[in-house]
Amino acid sequence: MAKAAKRLFICLDNAGYEVSLERLKIYVALPDAKAQRAGYLRIIDESGDDFFKLSAETGGCCH
Repeated sequence: MAKAAKRLFICLDNAGYEVSLERLKIYVALPDAKAQRAGYLRIIDESGDDFFKLSAETGGCCH
């Protein structure tokens, strides 16, 4: 069985999220179809919690 490819994103602007996101760090997006349809990414932040962040396509920080 083939493994799904990891989706990697880089944080370019962590304004408002300085504690939980590091600028220029690469994050792995967790699979979440509902979040993706709404224009969000589900990523693990620096605290180890997963949360939703706007994707670049919808004006967010992660590209």
